[in-house]
Amino acid sequence: MGPVRRPVAWVVAVVLFAEAFGVVALNWFLGEVVHRQRMSLAGLDPNVMSNSSKAGGLVFGLYFALCGLVALLVAVRGRRPAGLGRVLLISAAVVHGLLGAFVWGLVGWRAFLFMVLVLGLIVLLLMTYDREEGPAGEVPGGGPWGKGGPGFEADPESGSAPGPADQADHGSEAPRPLTPPAEARTR
Repeated sequence: MGPVRRPVAWVVAVVLFAEAFGVVALNWFLGEVVHRQRMSLAGLDPNVMSNSSKAGGLVFGLYFALCGLVALLVAVRGRRPAGLGRVLLISAAVVHGLLGAFVWGLVGWRAFLFMVLVLGLIVLLLMTYDREEGPAGEVPGGGPWGKGGPGFEADPESGSAPGPADQADHGSEAPRPLTPPAEARTR
């Protein structure tokens, strides 16, 4: 999955930025149509409807642009999204799922397909960066203790146990032993 990560993040960023622009442009256009035609829905003021459409478009456009910025930072840095960025991308996936359900009946199957495609890209972005260390929480290189064997913590950057050079950098601090699970001690 390594070579797929950055291109997926770039594609998600571009799609979300384009979607942000499209949402703002569409809502602005609809607001102008309501304003110029002096349309009213159930007696509502046309100016309020026009301004609400424009404000809603700006809010959703900024939201999608912020999600696109998170995807762009993931693409540039090459690291998984964390904290608020991860929450934003998850919420964008949920929003696209809900929008996909609505546009199926209102717009058609092509809009639904686009929403599902964007949803899939966001989920793919989140899943490719989900685990850095591999399946079942193991560090690449063997076993739950990594290359250092039982009793030593593996270096999270390289996946190897600390050597003499690492101990020299940390002063006289020796590697911390790992305690085996309770069921392994009783055997």
